[in-house]
Amino acid sequence: MFLLSPFSPFTVAKIAGLQATVLLLFTLLIKAQVQIKAASALGLFLLALQTLVFLAVSGALGLAAVGGLACATNRRPAQAA
Repeated sequence: MFLLSPFSPFTVAKIAGLQATVLLLFTLLIKAQVQIKAASALGLFLLALQTLVFLAVSGALGLAAVGGLACATNRRPAQAA
């Protein structure tokens, strides 16, 4: 015959508490992984955007420099009479 221990309600409460804790920690771990992946994707997007802006600005500056050089070389000095 199985005798019930007077502490068995506490044991059940301990096990239920541990299960709840493990479930909470597992949920937080999954949430952290999702946040890491989302932040990584956002970071890659911002890096690509920054690169495109840099290339556009440097291209515009290069084009202005080439235009200035072409304008300077096409100028003819005033001819003396």
